[in-house]
Amino acid sequence: MEQLLKFDDVELYYDHVYALKGVSLEVNEGETVALIGANGAGKSSILRAITGLKKPRKGTIHFNGKRIDGAGPDEIVRMGISMVPEGRRVFPYMTVRDNLLMGAFTRTDKGEIAQSLEMVMTRFPRLKERYSQQAGTMSGGEQQMLVIGRALMSRPKLLLLDEPSLGVAPKLVQDIARSIVAINRDEKVSVLLVEQNSRMALRISQRAYALTTGSVALSGNSPELLTDERVKRLYLGGEV
Repeated sequence: MEQLLKFDDVELYYDHVYALKGVSLEVNEGETVALIGANGAGKSSILRAITGLKKPRKGTIHFNGKRIDGAGPDEIVRMGISMVPEGRRVFPYMTVRDNLLMGAFTRTDKGEIAQSLEMVMTRFPRLKERYSQQAGTMSGGEQQMLVIGRALMSRPKLLLLDEPSLGVAPKLVQDIARSIVAINRDEKVSVLLVEQNSRMALRISQRAYALTTGSVALSGNSPELLTDERVKRLYLGGEV
Protein backbone atom coordinates (compact mmCIF):
# COMPACT_ATOMS: atom_id res chain seq x y z
CA MET A 1 0.00 0.00 0.00
CA GLU A 2 1.11 3.54 -0.76
CA GLN A 3 1.75 5.82 2.19
CA LEU A 4 -0.90 8.54 2.44
CA LEU A 5 -0.12 10.32 5.72
CA LYS A 6 3.24 10.55 7.48
CA PHE A 7 3.39 12.13 10.93
CA ASP A 8 7.08 12.34 11.80
CA ASP A 9 8.59 13.10 15.25
CA VAL A 10 5.96 15.74 16.03
CA GLU A 11 6.03 17.83 19.18
CA LEU A 12 3.04 20.02 20.00
CA TYR A 13 2.48 22.33 22.95
CA TYR A 14 -0.39 24.28 24.48
CA ASP A 15 1.44 27.28 25.94
CA HIS A 16 4.32 25.61 27.77
CA VAL A 17 2.63 22.25 28.37
CA TYR A 18 3.42 19.54 25.85
CA ALA A 19 0.59 17.55 24.31
CA LEU A 20 2.67 15.47 21.88
CA LYS A 21 6.27 14.46 22.45
CA GLY A 22 8.05 13.01 19.42
CA VAL A 23 5.02 11.23 17.97
CA SER A 24 5.43 9.35 14.68
CA LEU A 25 2.72 7.44 12.84
CA GLU A 26 1.49 6.73 9.34
CA VAL A 27 -1.68 5.89 7.45
CA ASN A 28 -1.51 4.04 4.15
CA GLU A 29 -4.01 4.24 1.30
CA GLY A 30 -7.05 2.10 1.98
CA GLU A 31 -6.35 1.62 5.68
CA THR A 32 -8.34 2.28 8.81
CA VAL A 33 -5.91 3.16 11.61
CA ALA A 34 -7.04 3.60 15.22
CA LEU A 35 -5.63 5.87 17.93
CA ILE A 36 -6.53 4.61 21.39
CA GLY A 37 -5.73 5.93 24.85
CA ALA A 38 -7.18 7.73 27.84
CA ASN A 39 -8.34 11.34 27.96
CA GLY A 40 -5.35 13.64 27.70
CA ALA A 41 -3.16 11.08 25.95
CA GLY A 42 -2.82 13.30 22.87
CA LYS A 43 -5.19 11.64 20.41
CA SER A 44 -7.20 14.74 19.52
CA SER A 45 -4.02 16.83 19.40
CA ILE A 46 -2.79 14.63 16.57
CA LEU A 47 -5.96 15.44 14.60
CA ARG A 48 -5.61 19.15 15.35
CA ALA A 49 -2.06 19.09 14.03
CA ILE A 50 -3.06 17.23 10.85
CA THR A 51 -5.89 19.64 10.07
CA GLY A 52 -3.82 22.77 10.64
CA LEU A 53 -5.73 23.86 13.74
CA LYS A 54 -2.55 23.65 15.83
CA LYS A 55 0.97 24.11 14.49
CA PRO A 56 3.64 21.68 15.74
CA ARG A 57 6.71 23.11 17.40
CA LYS A 58 8.84 20.35 15.93
CA GLY A 59 8.52 17.58 13.34
CA THR A 60 6.82 17.31 9.95
CA ILE A 61 3.49 16.13 8.55
CA HIS A 62 3.23 14.94 4.95
CA PHE A 63 0.03 14.06 3.09
CA ASN A 64 -0.02 12.49 -0.35
CA GLY A 65 3.67 13.32 -0.71
CA LYS A 66 3.31 17.01 0.24
CA ARG A 67 4.30 18.70 3.46
CA ILE A 68 1.21 20.16 5.14
CA ASP A 69 2.26 21.24 8.64
CA GLY A 70 2.42 24.87 7.47
CA ALA A 71 -0.88 24.84 5.55
CA GLY A 72 -4.16 26.41 6.69
CA PRO A 73 -7.24 24.33 7.54
CA ASP A 74 -9.15 25.29 4.37
CA GLU A 75 -6.17 24.38 2.20
CA ILE A 76 -5.89 21.01 3.94
CA VAL A 77 -9.57 20.27 3.26
CA ARG A 78 -9.00 21.03 -0.43
CA MET A 79 -6.06 18.62 -0.43
CA GLY A 80 -8.37 15.79 0.61
CA ILE A 81 -8.52 15.61 4.41
CA SER A 82 -11.85 15.93 6.19
CA MET A 83 -12.48 15.80 9.94
CA VAL A 84 -15.48 14.78 12.02
CA PRO A 85 -14.98 16.69 15.29
CA GLU A 86 -15.71 15.42 18.77
CA GLY A 87 -19.14 16.45 20.03
CA ARG A 88 -20.81 16.40 16.58
CA ARG A 89 -21.16 20.18 16.10
CA VAL A 90 -24.01 20.29 13.64
CA PHE A 91 -25.57 23.56 12.53
CA PRO A 92 -28.65 23.06 14.75
CA TYR A 93 -31.07 25.46 13.03
CA MET A 94 -30.22 24.31 9.51
CA THR A 95 -31.83 21.34 7.83
CA VAL A 96 -30.09 18.04 7.27
CA ARG A 97 -29.79 18.94 3.58
CA ASP A 98 -28.16 22.30 4.27
CA ASN A 99 -25.79 20.79 6.84
CA LEU A 100 -24.65 18.29 4.22
CA LEU A 101 -24.19 20.96 1.57
CA MET A 102 -21.93 22.89 3.97
CA GLY A 103 -19.54 19.95 3.67
CA ALA A 104 -19.24 20.59 -0.08
CA PHE A 105 -18.17 24.24 0.26
CA THR A 106 -14.89 23.56 -1.57
CA ARG A 107 -16.71 22.14 -4.62
CA THR A 108 -18.46 23.78 -7.56
CA ASP A 109 -19.52 20.72 -9.60
CA LYS A 110 -23.28 20.72 -8.96
CA GLY A 111 -23.93 17.41 -10.69
CA GLU A 112 -21.25 15.61 -8.69
CA ILE A 113 -22.38 17.28 -5.47
CA ALA A 114 -25.86 15.85 -6.12
CA GLN A 115 -24.28 12.41 -6.61
CA SER A 116 -22.45 12.78 -3.29
CA LEU A 117 -25.72 13.72 -1.58
CA GLU A 118 -27.33 10.59 -2.96
CA MET A 119 -24.38 8.50 -1.78
CA VAL A 120 -24.71 9.88 1.75
CA MET A 121 -28.47 9.24 1.75
CA THR A 122 -27.84 5.65 0.70
CA ARG A 123 -25.16 5.22 3.35
CA PHE A 124 -27.35 6.75 6.09
CA PRO A 125 -31.06 6.13 5.35
CA ARG A 126 -32.10 7.96 8.54
CA LEU A 127 -30.75 11.19 7.04
CA LYS A 128 -32.97 10.70 4.01
CA GLU A 129 -35.97 10.32 6.33
CA ARG A 130 -35.04 13.58 8.06
CA TYR A 131 -33.82 15.47 4.99
CA SER A 132 -35.81 18.65 5.69
CA GLN A 133 -35.66 18.43 9.49
CA GLN A 134 -33.60 20.83 11.60
CA ALA A 135 -30.40 19.09 12.66
CA GLY A 136 -30.69 20.22 16.27
CA THR A 137 -33.92 18.26 16.74
CA MET A 138 -32.34 14.88 15.94
CA SER A 139 -30.91 12.32 18.36
CA GLY A 140 -27.20 12.19 19.17
CA GLY A 141 -26.69 9.13 16.99
CA GLU A 142 -28.48 10.71 14.06
CA GLN A 143 -26.42 13.88 14.43
CA GLN A 144 -23.26 11.75 14.40
CA MET A 145 -24.38 10.19 11.13
CA LEU A 146 -24.98 13.70 9.80
CA VAL A 147 -21.51 15.01 10.61
CA ILE A 148 -19.90 11.92 9.08
CA GLY A 149 -22.02 12.43 5.98
CA ARG A 150 -21.11 16.13 5.92
CA ALA A 151 -17.41 15.24 6.02
CA LEU A 152 -17.87 12.85 3.10
CA MET A 153 -19.37 15.65 1.00
CA SER A 154 -15.88 17.08 0.41
CA ARG A 155 -14.82 13.77 -1.21
CA PRO A 156 -11.88 13.19 1.15
CA LYS A 157 -9.00 10.81 0.61
CA LEU A 158 -8.52 10.69 4.39
CA LEU A 159 -11.33 10.88 6.94
CA LEU A 160 -10.43 11.86 10.52
CA LEU A 161 -12.94 10.76 13.16
CA ASP A 162 -12.71 12.14 16.70
CA GLU A 163 -14.63 9.98 19.19
CA PRO A 164 -17.59 9.07 16.93
CA SER A 165 -19.19 6.84 19.59
CA LEU A 166 -19.12 9.52 22.32
CA GLY A 167 -22.61 10.32 23.62
CA VAL A 168 -24.28 7.93 21.20
CA ALA A 169 -26.89 5.40 22.35
CA PRO A 170 -25.35 1.89 22.56
CA LYS A 171 -27.70 0.47 19.93
CA LEU A 172 -26.46 3.06 17.41
CA VAL A 173 -22.74 2.63 18.18
CA GLN A 174 -22.65 -0.58 16.15
CA ASP A 175 -24.44 1.14 13.26
CA ILE A 176 -21.77 3.85 13.24
CA ALA A 177 -19.00 1.25 13.46
CA ARG A 178 -20.45 -0.61 10.47
CA SER A 179 -20.72 2.67 8.57
CA ILE A 180 -17.02 3.41 9.15
CA VAL A 181 -16.10 -0.04 7.83
CA ALA A 182 -18.33 0.45 4.77
CA ILE A 183 -16.96 3.93 4.02
CA ASN A 184 -13.42 2.58 4.10
CA ARG A 185 -14.30 -0.45 1.98
CA ASP A 186 -16.81 0.93 -0.50
CA GLU A 187 -15.81 4.58 -0.89
CA LYS A 188 -12.06 3.76 -0.76
CA VAL A 189 -11.52 6.43 1.93
CA SER A 190 -8.66 5.94 4.36
CA VAL A 191 -9.66 6.49 8.00
CA LEU A 192 -7.80 7.71 11.08
CA LEU A 193 -10.06 6.90 14.02
CA VAL A 194 -9.70 8.37 17.52
CA GLU A 195 -11.73 6.34 20.02
CA GLN A 196 -11.92 5.76 23.77
CA ASN A 197 -14.03 2.71 22.96
CA SER A 198 -10.85 0.74 22.34
CA ARG A 199 -12.55 -2.57 21.67
CA MET A 200 -14.63 -1.12 18.86
CA ALA A 201 -11.67 0.78 17.42
CA LEU A 202 -9.44 -2.30 17.35
CA ARG A 203 -12.17 -4.48 15.85
CA ILE A 204 -12.82 -2.21 12.85
CA SER A 205 -9.25 -1.08 12.10
CA GLN A 206 -6.28 -2.79 10.48
CA ARG A 207 -3.58 -1.11 12.57
CA ALA A 208 -3.51 0.93 15.76
CA TYR A 209 -1.37 3.17 17.94
CA ALA A 210 -1.85 3.26 21.71
CA LEU A 211 -0.97 6.63 23.26
CA THR A 212 0.06 7.50 26.81
CA THR A 213 0.73 11.10 27.92
CA GLY A 214 1.61 12.43 24.49
CA SER A 215 3.73 9.50 23.29
CA VAL A 216 3.13 6.28 21.37
CA ALA A 217 3.35 3.45 23.89
CA LEU A 218 2.41 0.56 21.59
CA SER A 219 1.62 0.05 17.92
CA GLY A 220 0.87 -2.86 15.64
CA ASN A 221 -1.82 -4.82 13.82
CA SER A 222 -5.19 -4.33 15.49
CA PRO A 223 -6.12 -8.04 15.81
CA GLU A 224 -2.84 -8.67 17.62
CA LEU A 225 -3.24 -5.65 19.91
CA LEU A 226 -6.78 -6.78 20.75
CA THR A 227 -5.33 -9.89 22.42
CA ASP A 228 -2.15 -8.27 23.77
CA GLU A 229 -2.08 -8.54 27.57
CA ARG A 230 -0.64 -5.02 27.96
CA VAL A 231 -3.45 -3.55 25.87
CA LYS A 232 -6.07 -5.53 27.76
CA ARG A 233 -4.71 -4.26 31.06
CA LEU A 234 -4.13 -0.62 30.10
CA TYR A 235 -6.82 0.15 27.53
CA LEU A 236 -9.51 -2.52 27.60
CA GLY A 237 -10.15 -2.85 31.32
CA GLY A 238 -9.25 -6.51 31.55
CA GLU A 239 -10.37 -9.46 29.46
CA VAL A 240 -12.01 -8.88 26.08
